Amino acid sequence: MRDSEGQVAPAEVMTDGAGTAAADRTARRAVTVFPVLVLAAGALGMLMPATFAGGSKAVPYLLGVVMFCMGLTMTSEDFQGVVKRPWAVALGLVAHYVIMPGLGWAIADLLDLPPALAVGVILVGCTPSGTASNVVTFLAKGDVALSMSVATVSTLLAPLVTPYLVLLLAGHMLDVEAGPMVVDILKTVLVPVVAGLLVRRLAAPVIRRCLPALPWLSAGTVAVIVLIVVAASASALKAAAAIVFLAVVLHNAFGLALGYGAARLAHLDPAARRAMAFEVGMQNSGLAASLAATYFTPLTALPAAVFSVWHNLSGAVVAAWMNRRARPGRPPVRLPSQGGMNRTTW
Repeated sequence: MRDSEGQVAPAEVMTDGAGTAAADRTARRAVTVFPVLVLAAGALGMLMPATFAGGSKAVPYLLGVVMFCMGLTMTSEDFQGVVKRPWAVALGLVAHYVIMPGLGWAIADLLDLPPALAVGVILVGCTPSGTASNVVTFLAKGDVALSMSVATVSTLLAPLVTPYLVLLLAGHMLDVEAGPMVVDILKTVLVPVVAGLLVRRLAAPVIRRCLPALPWLSAGTVAVIVLIVVAASASALKAAAAIVFLAVVLHNAFGLALGYGAARLAHLDPAARRAMAFEVGMQNSGLAASLAATYFTPLTALPAAVFSVWHNLSGAVVAAWMNRRARPGRPPVRLPSQGGMNRTTW
């Protein structure tokens, strides 16, 4: 069966099928290689800061490339999931945009972070879900369709939600220009995503042939963003590395746990709970880095750079643990579409 673009629709398959095994190998490769790539980029930024620190103005354009790739991989199924299960998607959105911003504020206050770092942690919490969450949800034998729907809608809502959450929670620490931030998110997130959707619609056969390369293009672009961010604040990172790492680990860990807990309280099934954990605990750290570099100081972008590495590492480990705990005899796993498994904004 094919969708309106002529693409083969997702199949209901058991997790021991050949198609699932291939997708599983691809997903594991992605979550293994990406953190290594970002770590290498960060190390290069630390070793050669003078070479790359001047690239800050390119960060929003680089993020636009990542979001365009996301648009290219979207299908109608990402939106159909909202109609089929509006309650579950709405719960994911509310949990994401309440738990992570609130945690960012609480952790910044608990650790008594300086304003620049505190705003950076809060900013990470206020961004939409990162779609690497789709990959780790798949590895965890979670509800991938729900994961993709929440990630898609949270991204589309970001221009309206992210700036004003940052203003509400961090406006007393640093000057937050919410209005211009809305415009920037529209330009760097919504416009590229919509452009990608249109290109996919107009040239679906060509784009389908390019899909396997898109996650690697996105991963490489995010690595360049991290390289620039780290280079711009290399000296500050040496002094603040420990406290930033602690803040990021706490933020991500509590996000994963509370996301799972919110789904459990709502009596969602175990697969949906696993999906919700990753949709709440994993963020679009590339957007956070771009906004921090544009509106605040290089130091403010550090939590986003560290989060970009850590949430993929922790996500892979937690997914493997959930995978092992999944009970035998579970219902068939609904695999994402061809585009979905190749999508990533990390």
